[in-house]
Amino acid sequence: MCRNIHTLYNYDPPATSEEVRAAALQYVRKISGYSKPSAANEEAFDRAVEEVAEASERLLESLVTAAPPKNREVEAAKARLRAEQRFG
Repeated sequence: MCRNIHTLYNYDPPATSEEVRAAALQYVRKISGYSKPSAANEEAFDRAVEEVAEASERLLESLVTAAPPKNREVEAAKARLRAEQRFG
């Protein structure tokens, strides 16, 4: 899976529509092999991004958990620390 797609569920504040759409765009880019589709494929590409974003938003809205929401800043700091340890 694409490393640029991050977990969007159970954060405070919740993921925005822009974040969900960005993840959908990364997903469609990954599976299609296009970073920017040709004019002939642009409509299908854009439609796929919108459909994946809509499905993702429905999924995020329907999930339930008893776990407390994660703090974005704390999780980002943990990710930076892991990257520092991994890459030096």
